[in-house]
Amino acid sequence: MKPVVLKTLLVSLLTTVLLSACGTSQQNRYQLRQDRAPHGEIDVSRIPDAQPRVEPRSQYGNPASYKVRGKTYYVKQSSKGYHAKGVASWYGQKFHGHRTSSGETYDMYSMTAAHKSLPLPTYVRVTHLQNSRSVIVKVNDRGPFHDDRLIDLSYAAASKLGVTSKGTGIVEVVAIDPQTYLANKSKTTTTKIQPASPVPTSLEYSLYLQAGAFVSRVNAEQLRAKLQALYNSRKITSAYFPDKQVYRVRIGPLASVEEADKLAHDINQHGLDRPHIVID
Repeated sequence: MKPVVLKTLLVSLLTTVLLSACGTSQQNRYQLRQDRAPHGEIDVSRIPDAQPRVEPRSQYGNPASYKVRGKTYYVKQSSKGYHAKGVASWYGQKFHGHRTSSGETYDMYSMTAAHKSLPLPTYVRVTHLQNSRSVIVKVNDRGPFHDDRLIDLSYAAASKLGVTSKGTGIVEVVAIDPQTYLANKSKTTTTKIQPASPVPTSLEYSLYLQAGAFVSRVNAEQLRAKLQALYNSRKITSAYFPDKQVYRVRIGPLASVEEADKLAHDINQHGLDRPHIVID
């Protein structure tokens, strides 16, 4: 076998293994069965945000697509313009000291994160929409492999945002262009650094469960009627979204991620597809 072919095969194999770093169950990989916070009190206020810098695309963790638990995920070619709202979770001691999908070692005391589709590495600003706290983290891992989670934060990042107490938080994630960030940093004479390519952040949001999206209005109305029969006290809508040219069936707004998770599980128990959380 030619050396170049052998090297390609080895890189592909290692990438597949590393992509499982966050969110998949490997009985022999981790000593802890359940994830948890570190022992003792940690002063996370002393841990600085990640500092964006220009880096090459990681050799590992960036295939065009990959599959976890039977589902295929697609990696973006660029993080430019990325801006999304969703649910943040966190991971800690169980994964501490193990390799991430990029090949770096996971450190729960560093300001890092895992994302399903952003290229590795990507620097992002994460804002907790429920308390307006904001941090900058380096995305160097893959996950969380849960349909209703947008980003998995390191323990330090989640703690600084106030996410660890409940386990989840509603966040806005905005990609940072390192070149623009560094240019802004060099221009300022104060200790406060302005975010690169700032995107206006609105702390107002609404949380919904989306039960389906259909080209046919008839199909959307049929699903809405089924859900209304099961949950007549809930507000269930079938609305047309011109930008996507689909009818979306949604339940809500809901009060919390916990309420949404329980309702989604209950709907699935009635034989319907499990809805997913959307943040508007």
